[in-house]
Order: sequence, then C-alpha cells, then structure tokens
Amino acid sequence: MNHALILPILLPLLSGALLLFAARLNLVHQRLLSCLATWASLPLAGYLLWQADSGQLYSYALGDWPAPFGIALLLDRLAALMLLVTALLASVAVFYACRGDDQRGANFHALFQFQLLGINGAFLTADLFNLFVFFEILLIASYALLLHGAGAARVRAGLHYVVLNLLGSSFFLIAVGVLYGICGTLNMADLARQVAQATPDQQPLLAAAGLLLLLVFGLKAAVLPLYFWLPRAYAAASAPVAALFAVMTKVGFYAILRVYTLLFGSAAGALEGLGHAWLWPMALLTLLLAAVGALAARSLGVLLGYLVLVSVGTLLAGLAMGHVEALSASLYYLLHSTWLAGGLFLLADLIARQRGDKAGELQQGPAILQGRLLGGLFFLAAIAVAGLPPFSGFLGKLLLLQATPAAQALWLWPLLLLASLLVLVALSRAGSTLFWRTARDVHGRAEVDGGRTLACVLLLSCSPVLVLLAGPVLAYCEATARQLLDLAPYLALVSGGRT
Repeated sequence: MNHALILPILLPLLSGALLLFAARLNLVHQRLLSCLATWASLPLAGYLLWQADSGQLYSYALGDWPAPFGIALLLDRLAALMLLVTALLASVAVFYACRGDDQRGANFHALFQFQLLGINGAFLTADLFNLFVFFEILLIASYALLLHGAGAARVRAGLHYVVLNLLGSSFFLIAVGVLYGICGTLNMADLARQVAQATPDQQPLLAAAGLLLLLVFGLKAAVLPLYFWLPRAYAAASAPVAALFAVMTKVGFYAILRVYTLLFGSAAGALEGLGHAWLWPMALLTLLLAAVGALAARSLGVLLGYLVLVSVGTLLAGLAMGHVEALSASLYYLLHSTWLAGGLFLLADLIARQRGDKAGELQQGPAILQGRLLGGLFFLAAIAVAGLPPFSGFLGKLLLLQATPAAQALWLWPLLLLASLLVLVALSRAGSTLFWRTARDVHGRAEVDGGRTLACVLLLSCSPVLVLLAGPVLAYCEATARQLLDLAPYLALVSGGRT
C-alpha cells in the first residue's frame, strides 16, 4: 500500500492539532512549525504528481478494509494536480502571513492547517460522505479565517458566507442520505455501478439527489445565481486568507468534475449527463455578469473577487463541453487563474498598505511609495488576467476557444471576448486610479516589506512559467482529461480489478 497517499491529510491534521495544543508557544515557534508543515506539502505533492503521471490509479484503504466497505482515498492525475495547486498557493500564503497578518487574532496557523486538511481531503477522498466531511472541515476553518482579525466588514461578509454554506451543507447531507438509502453505498466508484443498474422507479430519486448535489457544488464553486456572497467575503478577508481562498471555488469545480464524470458519466445508463444541460447557460451567465460586476466594483478587493468569478465561468464552460480538448484547456486555465488570483490578492494588500485610509478603495489617494514596482506588477498581472499575450491567460483562453464546437462557439466566443474586454477596462480604470490619478505626496505611514513583495512576485511569476512549460503542462492536462473520461479503471476499483 502506498502510504504517501495519506500524508497530505495527516501532515496538516497533526500539525494543526499540535499548534492548538501548543497555543502558548512563542509565535516564532508556531510560525516555524506551520511553515515547515506547509512547505513539506510541496515536494510531497510533486512526488504524488510524478506517481500519478504513470496513468495508474492508486487507492488507499484505511484500516485495510476493501472498497466499497471501508474508507478509501484515491490518487489519479486530477487529484495530484489539485494537490500541487494547493501546496504552492498555501506555501506562499503562509509565508506572507508570517510577516505580521497572523498576529491579528488567535490560532491563525492552526486554522490554516485545518483549512489545508479539508482541501486536501476533498481532493483525495473516494467516498461521497467523506467528501461531505472534508467540506465541513474546510468550511469551519474558513469561517474562522474569514473573521480572523475581527472588524465589522468581516463580520457582515462572514455572516452571509456562513449562512449560505450551512444551507448548502444541509442539502449535501440530504442528497447523501437519499443516495445511500437507494444504493446502500457511498463509495463513488460503487455508486457509479449502482446508478448504472438503477431500476426505473429508483431513477427519479437518484436524479433528484444528483441535482441537489449540483446545487451544493455550484454554491461551493460560486456559480450564478449562487455567487453573490463571494466578492465581499474575499475582499473582507486578510490578504493571505484571500489568497488561499482562491482555490476554494476550485474545490467546487473539482467536485462537479469528479462526481458528475463518474456517477453520471458515460456508464450511467438512463441518468447519463444528468444536469449537464444546466452547466452551459450557468457558465455563460456567470462569465458575463461577473465581468459586469468587475466593471462596477468600487474597491480593488471586490474587483478581484469578481475576477475569481470570471474564472469560474470560464472553467465551467470547458466542463460543460465535456470533451478531452475542452477539459484539458480548462485544467490549464485552472492553474493560471488560481495562482494569479492568489498573487493579485497579495498585491492588493501591498497597494493598500501604502494608501493609508483609502486602502483598496478605487478613489484618488496618496502617491504609492513603491509606485514603479507595484505599478509594473499590476500592469503585468492585468495583462495576464485579461487574457492578452504572451501570458498564460491568453494561452488558456485560446485553447478553450479552439476546443469549442461550432454550435457552442456562437455563444462562447463573443461572451468570452466581451468579458475579457470588460475585465481589461475595469483593471485599466483601477490601475489609473491607483497609480496615476494620485496626490503628489506619499502617505506618512506607508508600509514597505520585502518579504511580502517577494511572496507576491512568486505567485505572479507562475503565469510566465506556465507559458515556458506549456508543452509538458498541457500534455499532463490532456492525459488527465482522457483519464477522467475513461471510467473502466475507476469502476474496477470496487470489483477487485487491478488498476
């Protein structure tokens, strides 16, 4: 049994528990433990990615109970890719937090580790109930992280976030109960076999449970009309928390891709493609209205929140098309959008620290102390986000447009190009307000921190790196898409077959 498969769960679990018990330790020691645990996840994710690239499925049965009776973890190319995305994002975010943001409240580093526990567990679990459990872990940690540092704006945003996600959790539990009541199992591969063999009288209830899951995952992914909580919540969070939250919507996208490809995919019989007809219009509307929201944003944090939603709509469009080329383009765009969004949230904090009371408001304020450096970073990031060459955003959108069938291209091409234009206008207006239409004097309490700037640069530099490594990255994404659409090896996991 490959015990490395459980380490992305055990590492944050043990370090988070230790940080709670050692809460009275010196802050330096807490930071050291948290950073070491987070940074250790990066080479571990790289090793698991190397293993998954062989094309083999790796299953880990806790307690050595065979599937579908025991709790199972599953490593494939998709899970390994998401682990790497999270590890890199978290490694930079925790370093940024150690520059002072972790002092705003208690137990930041323990909460950060529990957040990673929930995210990594959601990517690795092969069981629908444990997906619910890991969702709850990451949500509970995110509630506390969102409110970390207090403040009225965070409490208001956090209240909406908590209420909506509690409602989503209730629906998730109802859907899980219905599926278990009909199929007698919650192992995803076994569920796929049971759904394919469902009798006509069972199919309506299974369809209802499946659509309820789509509602829940759509809330997690922040798909229209379930996204209104996100911009203000992300804008209210501290910079390292908002950067880590850049992967949270991708957890919802991952859940839709995993569950609906496996449970309601090509082997689902009469329930094949359940809910698929809703994905395409939801993707297009999310893309368009999020771009309009970005144009109307009055603060940099809210603007970046809407940019996250633009990426959600773009990703969902690739998922709705459902073929190998579209899925591989979406996965490449997922890498770009997650890391770049994280870097932009850190950059927004660097800018706000030099504007005094104006902070991230898109209003005329004092001159920025590091105007050339931060202005240059903002310019390059804006080009990448808007999808202009030569950065990864352009390549990801180009691949997605090329993969679009003619009938769907009539909708996606104009909407994606219009959304890119609106994003470009919004970012141009924000950049001119922040860096050009300013007073002559620098704010007296402007903060400059080389460590924070380095963390921001590290994440933003992922965009040109993705272009330089486009060949192997795209090859891996295409292999991932092909593996997801080939269900036979997944179904063999619960039939005693060798994978």
